[in-house]
Amino acid sequence: MNEQELKALISLLDDPDTEIYNTLEDKLITCGPEVIPLLEQSWEESFDVLLQGRVEQIIHKIQFNEVKNDLQLWKISNQDDLLEGLLTINRYQYPNLAEQEIYTKLAELKRSAWYHLMYDMSPLEKVKLLNNVLFREFGLSGNTSDYHAPQNSFINKVLETKKGNPISLACVYSLVAQRLDIPIYGINLPKHFVLAYMKEENPEEVLFYINVFNRGQIMREEDLVSFLQQLNLPASDEYMKPCNNLAIIKRVLRNLIAAYNHVDNLEKRQEVQLLLDLIDPT
Repeated sequence: MNEQELKALISLLDDPDTEIYNTLEDKLITCGPEVIPLLEQSWEESFDVLLQGRVEQIIHKIQFNEVKNDLQLWKISNQDDLLEGLLTINRYQYPNLAEQEIYTKLAELKRSAWYHLMYDMSPLEKVKLLNNVLFREFGLSGNTSDYHAPQNSFINKVLETKKGNPISLACVYSLVAQRLDIPIYGINLPKHFVLAYMKEENPEEVLFYINVFNRGQIMREEDLVSFLQQLNLPASDEYMKPCNNLAIIKRVLRNLIAAYNHVDNLEKRQEVQLLLDLIDPT
């Protein structure tokens, strides 16, 4: 459809007939993101509350379809890029965000650490440096006052407010570390999420663990074993060795579902559940 045809369809969105509206909605959603500027223009020029509400609903459905497509594509072909998976989740709540700002902030954090990084540093010294840059200088911390807030699962809000939950803080920490070639990866513990510093000479073996929610506290293998024993769970590789990026993204989505459930936002909880079901059909 050309622009005039689209504008004609949009002008009919205030029709009180539900069947007519549903037909119009389906046609506009099928047009995809290209129709959003015209919808936004219509919203700005209208004083009709019904039309504005319907325009907002159509825009959201178009953007939600994009997020679903992007997430499926990420799972199929781009799982190595954790940040892209996190940004895809981000687009659910912040579809118009200038994502370059997130890349820039992570590059700044990397540069701050790189400036003091020395070749002969031990793994513990490297972690101490990262802790200093991320927690003391940048001010990253666990959001203990509003632990279940949905914003804790969106990387742009974590970098903006400098507060997050265990997995979002761990994602920021590991993204900066890996950009410095420091082998730090996520550990998918039940009821918690920590990081592992892997041996450089043997990438399959964990040197020690890092509790990012506790400002980079060092943990040993026995600490994790004890934690798992309290939960009556075995010290298996599933809980003791690094997980893949798909597991991280699924965990972020589950946290978001719980967060929306906590604030009684049923609609968003159901939508995020749909996103999770797309990449985790089981």
